[in-house]
Parts: sequence; structure tokens; C-alpha cells
Amino acid sequence: MTTPEDDKSADRIKDSAQQIWLAGLGAFAKMQQEGSKAFEALVKDGAGVQKKTQQAAEETLAQAQARMASFASDFGSKAAGGWGKLENIFEERVARALQKLGMPSAEDHAALQARVDALEEQLRRRNPPVGEGARPPRKSPARKTSAAGKIGRRRGDDSA
Repeated sequence: MTTPEDDKSADRIKDSAQQIWLAGLGAFAKMQQEGSKAFEALVKDGAGVQKKTQQAAEETLAQAQARMASFASDFGSKAAGGWGKLENIFEERVARALQKLGMPSAEDHAALQARVDALEEQLRRRNPPVGEGARPPRKSPARKTSAAGKIGRRRGDDSA
């Protein structure tokens, strides 16, 4: 059983649907009359929107590239600093290990080289080269070798 109110609601819905259908047909007819002009206007508007969107995307991409370049530069600097610290730690540990093994350090080597240079300079002052008015260096007396030493040398044995 339908009530008169239900019938009125159904009639209103039918009328609304009919009006929507007629509005659609009217828009279609109008588009057929002015179709090419409207289509060209829509294409023009679409091209404008696309251009603006592309510009915004390019700007965003440029900003992202700049940020990434900055990030990469910062990261590279921090990584280089980290490697420098790691290298120093490694060098210190190797130096300590060599010291425990009794190996001379670079400073020890430099000090020994300085002492050798000083001793060579002293020898040059005491015994200047022949021909510069100085007396020739004294010859030391020949050493006597034992019979075992002579035998070892004849065989090519340098252990004696």
C-alpha cells in the first residue's frame, strides 16, 4: 500500500531526473553549436594549466637537487673527517705495537740520523780530505788473524 506522500515523492524524483536529462541534452546541443570554440578554449586552458604545473615541478626538482647536492657535500666532508680520525687511530695503534716489539719510532730514527750526521761532520773536521793541505789519515796497523780465521776465509765461510 502506497501512501499519497510516497506517490508525491516518486513524482518529484521523476521530475528531477527529467530536468537533469533535459539539461544534459541542452548542454549537448549547445556544445554542438559552439563545440569547436569551446573545445579550443578548453585546450588553451589545459595548456596553461600544464605549463604552470611543469614550471612548479621544475622549481621543486631544482630545489630538491640543490638540497641533495648540499647534503652530499656535507656528508662527504663528515666522511672525510671520520676517515682522518680513523687513520690517526690506526697509526697510533701501529706505532704502539711496533714500540712493544722494540722497533724504533720515526722520532728515534730522526734522532739517530742527526747523531750520525754530527759524527760525520766531526770526522770531516778531524780528517779533512787529502789535497786540501791536510795530512793524510793514519793507517792502523794490520791485524793478525788466527789460523782458523784464515781457513774459514779460504772456504768462503764468513762466520769466522
